Amino acid sequence: MLLKGETKNKMMNKKRLLIIAVLFTLFGVVTGTIISSHFQIPVNSYAAEPAISKEAIEMLTKTNQAITEVAATVKPSVVNIASTKTLEHSRSMSPFFQDPFFKRFFGDNFGFSEQPRKYKQSGLGSGVIVRKDGFILTNNHVIRGADEIKVTLPDKREFKGEVIGTDQKTDLAVIKVEADELPEIHLGDSDELKVGETVLAIGNPFGLNATVTSGIVSAKGRANVGIADYEDFIQTDAPINPGNSGGALVNIRGELIGINTAIFSTTGGYQGIGFAIPSNMAKVVMENLIEKGKVVRGWLGVTIQTLTPELAEQFNLEDKRGVLVGDVSDGGPAEKAGIQRGDVIVEYNGENVDDVTNLRNMVANTPPDGKVTIKLIRDGKTKSFDVRISEMASDIGSLAEHSDNQLKGVSVQDITPQLKNTLRIPERIAGVVVSDVREDSPASGVLQRGDVIMEINKEPVRNLEDYQESVAAIESDEDILMLVFRGRSPFYVTLSAQ
Repeated sequence: MLLKGETKNKMMNKKRLLIIAVLFTLFGVVTGTIISSHFQIPVNSYAAEPAISKEAIEMLTKTNQAITEVAATVKPSVVNIASTKTLEHSRSMSPFFQDPFFKRFFGDNFGFSEQPRKYKQSGLGSGVIVRKDGFILTNNHVIRGADEIKVTLPDKREFKGEVIGTDQKTDLAVIKVEADELPEIHLGDSDELKVGETVLAIGNPFGLNATVTSGIVSAKGRANVGIADYEDFIQTDAPINPGNSGGALVNIRGELIGINTAIFSTTGGYQGIGFAIPSNMAKVVMENLIEKGKVVRGWLGVTIQTLTPELAEQFNLEDKRGVLVGDVSDGGPAEKAGIQRGDVIVEYNGENVDDVTNLRNMVANTPPDGKVTIKLIRDGKTKSFDVRISEMASDIGSLAEHSDNQLKGVSVQDITPQLKNTLRIPERIAGVVVSDVREDSPASGVLQRGDVIMEINKEPVRNLEDYQESVAAIESDEDILMLVFRGRSPFYVTLSAQ
C-alpha cells in the first residue's frame, strides 16, 4: 500500500510541474506580445505579404477613369484618311543600255519604255473633325498629290474627301466630306499648355484605327526641325508612329491642342520624340483655308538673323536677346517705318522677341494692314517704331517651288545653328537645306529632305539668295549638276531634262 501511495504522489507532482510549465509558457507568450507591441518589435521574423492600400487603388482608379473618359470623348472626332495617287516615270531596263555602242545603233531612247510606267501609290494617315458640317484638319503630306481621298469615321462610315486648301509652309491641309452633325472636337488654347502636362495622342498608326497613346508635353516652341517653313512645335513623348500624322493631340480636358505631325527617329520607329503643330497656329491656317482658300500672312520686309554672342559684342549690346536686322526690303513696311540694317529687334507689339523663328511666326500671324509697335536697339539706344504690316506675297521665299525647271517642287531653307546641330552638318559645309520634295517633282527620288545643296551647275550656294538666283537662271530644258551633302560626305547628282 505504501508503494502505491508513493507512486500516486509522484504522478501528482508531475502533473503539477506540467501545469506550472504550461502556465509559465503562456505567461511568457502574453508578456512577450505586450512588450513587442509596446516597443513595436515584430513578432514574426518573416516579411508580410505586400499589399496595395485602399487609397492608392482609389486614386489610380480615378486616374484610369479620367483617361478613358477623355479618350472616349475624343475618339469619335479622329478619322482615318486613305489617299491614292498615280505616279509615272520612265526607267531604263538596264544600266548597260546607256552605253554609246547601243545608242549609236538603236537611238537615244533604246532601253526605255515607250510609254511612261504608271503605278498607284497608297498612303494612310489621320484627320480631326473640326466642324460638324464635314471639315477635317490634317497634315498636308497626308493628302499631297492625291487623286482620291477616302475618309473613314470610327463608326465605319466612309466618305469621299475633297481638298479645300493646303499650306505647305506649315504642313497643314483642310479636306471636307459631305455629311452633317459630325462629332467635332473642341479646340483648346495651346499657348496655355505647360511642359509636363499629360496629353493623349489619337490616330491610326500603321492603319490601326482609333489608337490612343499617352505621355506628357516634353517641350514647347521647337523650331528649326526641318519639317516645315513655319515651326513652333509641341514636343511630346506620347508614341506617334507612321499613320498618326494628322491625328489629334489632346489635353486632359479633351481639347485639341496639337496636330500630330512627325517623329524624330534614326530607325523609322518611335524613339520618344514626337512633334505636333500647336492648335493656335493650326486654327489660323484652318480658318484662312476655309474662308479664303489660301493662307494670308503678314510681311515686315526684313531679313533677320540670330544674334550670336560675337555679334552682340560687335554691336556693343549688353543684353543678348533679340534678332539682328541684316537687310531691309525696298519699299517694305519696315523701311517705310524707319527700321534700318543693323537694328536689333527686341520686342514685337509688346511681346519679347527671343529668336528668329519667334519673330517670323509673330509677323506671319499678324493680319495684313494691322498696325504694330516694334521696339529695337540702335547704336545702344532703345527706339520704338509703329509699323503697318503688309500681306506676304505667295512667292516670297518659294521661288524654287514655282520654277519651271528640274527643281520645281523643291523647297529649301537657310542652314541655322539649330539645323546644323540637329542634322549633324559639319562646320565646313555651306549651302541650303532641302526641307521638302514634292512627289511629282522631277527631283523626287534624287533629292531628299535633309540634303544640303552646296553647288548648282558648279556655282557655290551659300544661302537662300544664292539658291534662288541660280534656280531662276536655269531653263526648263536644261540639265542640272548639283553638289549635295548627305550623310557624311558631299557627292554630285544630276537632274536630266530629258
